[in-house]
Amino acid sequence: MPFYSAILNSQNVKILLKIKKIFEGLILTLCFLGLLFSNGIAQHAPKRELRAAWIATVANIDWPSKPGLSTAQQQKEYVRLLDTLKSIGMNAVVVQIRPATDAFYPSTYEPWSYWLTGKQGEAPDPYYDPLKFMIREAHKRGMEFHAWCNPYRAVFNVNDENALAPGNPVRKHPDWFVQYGRKKYFKPGLPEVRTYLVKVIKDIVKRYDVDALHFDDYFYPYHIAGKEFPDQNTYEKYGNGLSKADWRRQNVNKVIKMLAKGIKNEKPWVKFGISPFGVWRNYSDDKPRGSRTHAGVTNYDGLYANILLWLKKGWIDYVAPQLYWDFNLDAAPYGLLLKWWAHHTYGRQLYIGQAIYRIGNSGAWSNPDEIPHQIRANRSYDDVKGSIFFSASIFYDNPLGINDSLKSHYYKYPAIPPRMPWIDSVAPAAPIPLGLRRISRGYELHWKDGDQSNQTTQFVIYRFPEGETPDRSNAEYILKIVNKKPSKIQTYIDVSADEGDKYLYEVTALDRLHNESGIVDVFRETKKNKKEPKAIYRGS
Repeated sequence: MPFYSAILNSQNVKILLKIKKIFEGLILTLCFLGLLFSNGIAQHAPKRELRAAWIATVANIDWPSKPGLSTAQQQKEYVRLLDTLKSIGMNAVVVQIRPATDAFYPSTYEPWSYWLTGKQGEAPDPYYDPLKFMIREAHKRGMEFHAWCNPYRAVFNVNDENALAPGNPVRKHPDWFVQYGRKKYFKPGLPEVRTYLVKVIKDIVKRYDVDALHFDDYFYPYHIAGKEFPDQNTYEKYGNGLSKADWRRQNVNKVIKMLAKGIKNEKPWVKFGISPFGVWRNYSDDKPRGSRTHAGVTNYDGLYANILLWLKKGWIDYVAPQLYWDFNLDAAPYGLLLKWWAHHTYGRQLYIGQAIYRIGNSGAWSNPDEIPHQIRANRSYDDVKGSIFFSASIFYDNPLGINDSLKSHYYKYPAIPPRMPWIDSVAPAAPIPLGLRRISRGYELHWKDGDQSNQTTQFVIYRFPEGETPDRSNAEYILKIVNKKPSKIQTYIDVSADEGDKYLYEVTALDRLHNESGIVDVFRETKKNKKEPKAIYRGS
């Protein structure tokens, strides 16, 4: 029996009925708010967040769709892929440009990739530089380009070894490589191998306008049951009294340190990031540092990749662990590992590798809210700065509506990639205000780049309804992030402005490391008879 119906006094009944209505209204409100939170609407949109996707070229997973396409077909497919990602809200791509000892760019060290042209060592026809093209197209869309390389994999399938180009390092230096399973790998313990790998990476950084250099999880290969990685001879020569496990870790440590130094010596602003397997060590193997997981493979013990050391030493700028599991997986639950990584960043950036390729599978992955739930969880930690999705072409299928969810909710507003102040923390000078005027298509803004050192690469345009206090920390007010144009005067037309409404616009400058300048207020409309529009500037 409802509590209010037990009272016979009519006045009390009326009062209690009013309370009931208020109570029921409160319940409905709370339910609605809960729905909003579950859909990610009520969660504050982050102003800074990396939103990226891996574009895998090995075995033509994402691009190109098959080997040997014409230059025009390759370019058309890549542009379509970028446009798809940009439409969802992505601000970066991580593109595999060196799947093995092959290249998606002209190299003096390694041959053209089979997965590009259909024949290793054969250049695209008509000729073009795919890497230069890919970087230019990404930057044109305001997206970072992270060059993804595999350090040690040399031959993807030994059954195809006869198809290796004459100039392939496997043919030129067979003593550098070992076979393990159906693949061939560099010998990580050889000093000449480390020197060679650094040369290859420095060559990329020197010749191309990449924003970052990226390695995935393939260091020492994943263990094959019943087979030991064949490096005993190298260990006997170079082990220097270490256990084999410690020696292997030392080999990887050495090359990471050398790469970090080599990259920064070439271009200090180029980031260096690693995307490791999702478990560093189990708690049972390392108390108290390990995660309370029961993974059969770990970075430290299985792949000999001591990620935490690289973070502590500052050799890498970001880490993107591949957390390709759901919240309910007993051996490695998503939420537990997310928390663990968020507490082990050592001041570097943390992005989360997320498995959109699993959407639509059985179990938790049949729930369209699994990835959105993960994004909400990511954003609950200040140390988690974004996501990288594997892999890009999956978005063509919009599995379980993930594209719609990202566009409508989680990536509805633009985001600026996170800053890396240990590389550079100096913001460019603020833009110079010129003005604002109403035209038939909307509002037209004008400004000049105020930075004389040519550091500005983009501008952030904020729009606030008239009368509201400007809050640049809220991404909902970012109207657009635009590239700097070569012209002296920068122009943007806001075609989304509601006719009759008035706004306050603010414009800031970004450099390539996303340091943000002070602001420009543009809120006074230019009079038709005035040549010089006026605006009011507010410093940061």
